[in-house]
Amino acid sequence: MSIVNNLNEEQRLPVLQTEGAVLVTAGAGSGKTRLLTHRIAYLIQEQGVAPYNILAITFTNKAAREMKERVERMVPCGSQIWVSTFHSLCVTILRRFIDKFAGYNKNFTIYSDIEKGRVLKDIYKDLCIDDEDTRKSIEYHLANIKNTNSNAEVYVQNLAPYINKDEILQVCNKYQQTLKANNALDFDDLLVFTYKLLKDYADVREYYQDKFRYIHVDEFQDTNTIQYDIVCLLAGKWGNILVVGDEDQCIYGWRGANIQNIMDFKRDFPNAKVFKLQQNYRSTKRILDVANKVIDNNSQRLKKTLWTENEEGTDVRYFVAGSDRDEAEFVTRTIYNLVSKEGYKYSDFAVLMRLTSPSRVVEQAMLNYNIPYKMLGGFRFFERTEIKNVIGYLRAIVNPRDNDSILRIINYPKRGIGDTSIEQIKKFANGGSLLNVILNYNQLGLTPALAKKLASFAELYLDLREKSETMGLTEFAEYVIKQAQIEESFDQTDDEDYNRLQNVREFVSAVKEFEENNAGATLQEYLESITLVSDIDSVGEDDDYCLLSTIHAVKGLEFRCVFVIALEEGLFPINKGGERPSDIEEERRLAYVAVTRAEERLFLTRSRQRFMYKEFKYQDASRFLKEMGFEEERNRRITANANFDNLAPSKKPDTTKSIQNLLNSRLNEQKKDFSGFTKGVQVMHPKFGVGEITDDSCLQKNKTVTINFGGMGSKTLSLEYAPLQILKRKGE
Repeated sequence: MSIVNNLNEEQRLPVLQTEGAVLVTAGAGSGKTRLLTHRIAYLIQEQGVAPYNILAITFTNKAAREMKERVERMVPCGSQIWVSTFHSLCVTILRRFIDKFAGYNKNFTIYSDIEKGRVLKDIYKDLCIDDEDTRKSIEYHLANIKNTNSNAEVYVQNLAPYINKDEILQVCNKYQQTLKANNALDFDDLLVFTYKLLKDYADVREYYQDKFRYIHVDEFQDTNTIQYDIVCLLAGKWGNILVVGDEDQCIYGWRGANIQNIMDFKRDFPNAKVFKLQQNYRSTKRILDVANKVIDNNSQRLKKTLWTENEEGTDVRYFVAGSDRDEAEFVTRTIYNLVSKEGYKYSDFAVLMRLTSPSRVVEQAMLNYNIPYKMLGGFRFFERTEIKNVIGYLRAIVNPRDNDSILRIINYPKRGIGDTSIEQIKKFANGGSLLNVILNYNQLGLTPALAKKLASFAELYLDLREKSETMGLTEFAEYVIKQAQIEESFDQTDDEDYNRLQNVREFVSAVKEFEENNAGATLQEYLESITLVSDIDSVGEDDDYCLLSTIHAVKGLEFRCVFVIALEEGLFPINKGGERPSDIEEERRLAYVAVTRAEERLFLTRSRQRFMYKEFKYQDASRFLKEMGFEEERNRRITANANFDNLAPSKKPDTTKSIQNLLNSRLNEQKKDFSGFTKGVQVMHPKFGVGEITDDSCLQKNKTVTINFGGMGSKTLSLEYAPLQILKRKGE
């Protein structure tokens, strides 16, 4: 039986069109991943294409992993296909051919936004650029030059007259010079350098064109100009390229995604065949009705209407709250009841928002209801300072020219090499390798004290470099931590230091897990894996918690129940100052993406007034609500106490009695007496148990205290919201 027999008619047609260019516009939940995996399997099993001649490009590691696993289940040799993100593809190509660019070698470091920010900070200091708005403008243009595949000088000259063009160009040039000296590339450089390789070096271009005779690109609407140019170069010889995208889900314009790539595909590939996927397998009819209504208001799109054979489903709920607290109360009580009465799991729920600012009130309510949650888009594990410091040692071993990593570790843990000494080392380096200066400290006429400190660091570095060549990944990570005396630098009697120490130990566990799953992988490959990870890659299928997230962060995910909150003008759509039609259309696409994450239940909420910028502000309903078919009930006050429908509990859970206090006004809360919550006092929290207040220094300022809950760790909680009960006062 043919593989294509498992597909519907819409999916089957593009799978069978194996030769030439193919554009598939795939609506949300229409089975595009199924289409892609079946097409790859069809090429291998029924068309006799060698798996190593097939390339599939996705936008997240999670999607790449899932696609490869699906193909492997369908065809025995599926593991040989190359499934990759754009950035991982570029890294692989550059590791092999980057030496064609003078000054670079294959051990280059990949700078994340954190390292990029540190480099720019030094440049701003050197050039005396203090204004924050100017810095943001420069960084926007620096990224845009690369994402649009532009010549920097031409790009800058075409900017508006009032923009300081010389300043932008000066920073851009100095930034690239610094990265080159460090043998480093940022994320955007990975694309730029790969494009230059393919364009300027015929041998490289022909090698990869012959290797990838059949190219597939997922989430095509999210490609920026340079990604599109790379794809066109790769497909330039054989022309066998299939792209799957949905212009209605193009929501990354702010980072360079170009919706015109879909519109222009037929121009660049005149004989391209175009197919539409409109049958939705994810959502109910009522949810799709709302999605279709809102996106129909956009003009920059290829007309399509999602339909489904799924059931009608429950009504889409629109809830108007009196305040943001009432809104949070509705969300959390509804989740609580669906879990306790309807058999849902916490992981079935997502609370989505345009901006992160409304999340705080929802988080407080979830804590009071004992609802486990995770905020997607928060501070990632590998971006924590103590982890970045350990990674700094590993990076410096792989790439000795990485000055940023040397600066990070030279005085970590503290070894008496302060700012003055570092400036002296930089002066000797004169823009070159700091490590060369350090390793040749005895030839520079340094003070005996500084020479002694550098001697100790140089000895440590040389020892680590030697051991890196013979030790396994986990063994070497443990050796670095031990020899650098990193664990000894933490005060285990201090709660924050203790948590940092546990993070460092967890890092070793992460290295071990990688090593077990990637036999024979190098230290360089491990560093790549943690540098190219994204937030969405950390969402586990087996974890039972509600997800709080921006809409941008969950594209590609789906949930049984979705809340879209803060649907108010200024918050969603956001107010960017002025109102360009293209901006509103992208905001509307965000609304469409949010709605189409829902499978069974969809809740749309807004607040009449919201506590923002230290005061209550009255809010107007989002225009998108009217477009979805929901009219404001202007003559009727609706609050969180009025009609939670049949989901409202007749009795609240015992652990959340303090929820009633959340419905009081903030003015009354400010009058509460929190003077008893001082250092040394024992308290009870319904979720974290018994704890002792260890820090009350912020009690007067913002009514927060830090509490050690033993095995649950230390938590900094707001006394205005946390349901704390004093058990034992000092001296009792």
